[in-house]
Amino acid sequence: MHGLYDKVQEAVAFIRKSWLGTPHAGIILGTGLGSLVKHIDEEASIEYGDIPNFPQSTAISHRGRLVCGKLAGLPVVAMEGRFHMYEGYDLAQVTLPVRVIKALGAELLVVSNACGGMNPHYRCGDIMLIEDHINLMGANPLIGINDDRLGPRFPDMCEPYCHKLIDRALSIARRENIVAHQGVFVAVAGPNLETRAEYRFLRMIGADVVGMSTVPEVIVAVHAGLKTVGFSIVTDMCLPDALEPADVPKIIATANAAEPNLTKLVLGVLAGEKP
Repeated sequence: MHGLYDKVQEAVAFIRKSWLGTPHAGIILGTGLGSLVKHIDEEASIEYGDIPNFPQSTAISHRGRLVCGKLAGLPVVAMEGRFHMYEGYDLAQVTLPVRVIKALGAELLVVSNACGGMNPHYRCGDIMLIEDHINLMGANPLIGINDDRLGPRFPDMCEPYCHKLIDRALSIARRENIVAHQGVFVAVAGPNLETRAEYRFLRMIGADVVGMSTVPEVIVAVHAGLKTVGFSIVTDMCLPDALEPADVPKIIATANAAEPNLTKLVLGVLAGEKP
């Protein structure tokens, strides 16, 4: 992590030239979920390419800008698109924006992703509240010399996702008649999708859904002292005995179709954060 603190401060100083607010929450919008930013009362928008030390987002449907403003009456910073290990970035680069969000003053991180469903009780378009995760990416963003200004050497992971916020989101889902589950997300490196044998293995070790993101950002959020709530939209079913080739446009379309429900849940969770 040598020099990481300085990189974070440099990015924060640049953002402060455009926006002086203190966000209550940072929001990371995954594949097909960028339209949530339409609900933000935008006060500033900054392209990733202009922010010092930010990577460039190359993933499909990831817009690649930081949006600052108000959502549900709270100041927020939203990432319209994220970074992935499979794009060639190391996990310190992938997670640098989380540290920037923390340094801007945020207390809460909201993460979202599109994922493959392995739990046979799930269906495409369902939303899963992440209650726990498994890291099978073969790397960890905290490897290296620890900078105590960023967080402790050995952060505890007994509750990486805030149970209170999970309960709040599930309560909103029941009220709004939204199909929402609570389960375990497993992260893999990608970019290939998994084999039938790998899906069987992932299900056997306790995962309900699988994706190629989120876990590194949540590890860093815990390290930085941020509360976290995570949402996964099931965009394709990964049942080994009924497996079909992945259709990326269909996956993105499914994420887009589920976005209004995700928006209701995120807005409800944030509304509950008001003093």
